[in-house]
Amino acid sequence: MMNNITIGQYLPGDSFVHKLDPRTKILISMFFIINLFLVKNFTSYLIIFLFILLTVRISKIQLKYIYKGIKPVFILILFTAFLNLFITKGTPDTLLLDIGFLKIYKEGVSLAMFMTLRLVFLIMGTSILTLTTSPIELTDGIESLLSPFKRIGVPAHELAMMMSIALRFIPTLMDETDKIMKAQMARGADFESKNIIKKAKSLIPLLVPLFISSFRRAEELAMAMEARSYRGGEGRTRMNVLKYGKNDLVGAIIFFALVGVTFSLRFTGLL
Repeated sequence: MMNNITIGQYLPGDSFVHKLDPRTKILISMFFIINLFLVKNFTSYLIIFLFILLTVRISKIQLKYIYKGIKPVFILILFTAFLNLFITKGTPDTLLLDIGFLKIYKEGVSLAMFMTLRLVFLIMGTSILTLTTSPIELTDGIESLLSPFKRIGVPAHELAMMMSIALRFIPTLMDETDKIMKAQMARGADFESKNIIKKAKSLIPLLVPLFISSFRRAEELAMAMEARSYRGGEGRTRMNVLKYGKNDLVGAIIFFALVGVTFSLRFTGLL
């Protein structure tokens, strides 16, 4: 399971998507998420799905990496779908199934499908961002986008650094978790028990060493940064200066054309 976590992983490449400015990719990802929760019909979701497939193809990322990002949260997606399916109420005319205290309405089926598609596409879209953008580029991009807010006291560099470090150490923590699980299983720990109480108890010998290891790693990182005279972003220069190019303009035009189509389908009622 630990090998299925793709958040924070970066796959080097020279594709069109890899070469985009990180600020362009971050902004596109933000508007992509907003657009996901604004569309209201399946035709729009089909267009979004085709856009994701096109982006994956252009970025030369194997689909197995996208699938790995969805697999760990499959239970959460399934739970969300069932929750919306049985809780959402409708009118007597839209009642599809009545099983005692469980009633399924047409509105519940639609909402469950919408929420499932939203979560799946959300994971796919954010996975493409992290898989095609290195942690350093993400840090520079976030800091650059937050820099206008420095005037009102927002610590742009510090926020960007914390986000970058968090993303960078997700795969490391997953590897550490995998090693601790294997070590505990060799000592007789049962992590696959179907008994909830036993499963909860088996997590204690996993979480304690994981927290200790995390705090130790954080302390070592802080000492290493202090030893290298790190004092924040004030007065620091960059080896690679971010610049918008023609590719960024092309990418933005293609994406906002997608947004325009999905918006027109929502507000005009077409299809």
